[in-house]
Amino acid sequence: MPVQNPPSSFAVTLFPSFQALDVFGPLDALNNLSLTHPLSLSLLSTSLDPVTTQIPPSNPRNTAGSSSFAQSVVPTHTFATAPESIEVLIVPGGAGARAPDEDVGELVEFIRERFPKLRWLFTICTGSGLAARAGVLDGVKATTNKRAWKEITAWRPEVKWDVTKRWCVGGEERKVWTTSGVSAGMDGMFAWIGEVFGDEVSGRLAEFSEFEPEKDAGNERFARLYGLV
Repeated sequence: MPVQNPPSSFAVTLFPSFQALDVFGPLDALNNLSLTHPLSLSLLSTSLDPVTTQIPPSNPRNTAGSSSFAQSVVPTHTFATAPESIEVLIVPGGAGARAPDEDVGELVEFIRERFPKLRWLFTICTGSGLAARAGVLDGVKATTNKRAWKEITAWRPEVKWDVTKRWCVGGEERKVWTTSGVSAGMDGMFAWIGEVFGDEVSGRLAEFSEFEPEKDAGNERFARLYGLV
């Protein structure tokens, strides 16, 4: 059964070297949802300067070094000016999610401060690591990117990390949704839309996108691929 009062105010946190699909996959589903349900979206970062997906040459993942292939997103608000009306906060992952506290401290503090006011927190990939660093996942069942599993879960052992799930739902009133790596955010988002707006709505959006979302959260083959189970 869909909720009686579905949310209308969404926000996404942005940071340098965020993973593009973590953001644009779930947002595309919500873009299409907004054609039939009035929604608003805020894009949040430390400033209003464009935020790039570019991974710097100093990062070991960037073995090409000289590539200049990236996308940038212009925030609508800073963390300091974020609307008080935000109901759903989406936190992506990516190489930048592993940045030291001095680089992501303002983002982590924003998650910590806003969490009690949210109706839902939705993280993708290593974005759950940022939420964990904020302390809001303590005692909550959660998952994260399986390739980065050992690193991310070590940040906050107080979280009830579940390696067997492609996405997890936890917290009071099923408030916290965390997904595994990258494309899992799309599976989790369609599942969340189904729970909140109804399975018929979720199914129609998936068909429109010609996408077949995984409906079994326990079908997590990447945990097996990386020898975690």
